[in-house]
Amino acid sequence: MKAFSAAIEIIGINPYVLLPEKVLQNIFNDAGKDRGPIPVNGTIDGHPFRQTLVKYAGCWRLYLNGNMRTACGKDVGDRAKIVLNYDALERITPMHPALAEALQKNKAAHQLFKQLPPYMQKEMMRYINNLKTRASIEKNVNKALGFLFGKEKFIGRYHP
Repeated sequence: MKAFSAAIEIIGINPYVLLPEKVLQNIFNDAGKDRGPIPVNGTIDGHPFRQTLVKYAGCWRLYLNGNMRTACGKDVGDRAKIVLNYDALERITPMHPALAEALQKNKAAHQLFKQLPPYMQKEMMRYINNLKTRASIEKNVNKALGFLFGKEKFIGRYHP
């Protein structure tokens, strides 16, 4: 368990806290790495969260999403007590059944999907998983297939 207190800062529109060097080194040791995104879990003022440490502009940052800040009642400029641990549990993004069915029916699209980098596959699956209505899921699955063939914009991109 690595506990510390930090001021919530902001870069662009993203609130974050910087980690003390000692906490960072403990997380690196537990993770067995000091590069790339590092999954963590912990609490912010006693409220649990799962998040990822990322290095941006030369500093390792714990970004605080809206749910985290709302739960603890803190915002930019406030100080928060944070307990942080390396999260060794694998984080799997399931494929939405509608996307799986569409890819199963369209072998060419399935091949293109498998050729995408893992981060983009995950981004597409996460986007569709977060949709609420059947109509929006169907519409976006079709957009995803068009995107794979380079015919349609999807997830903020014009081509895979």
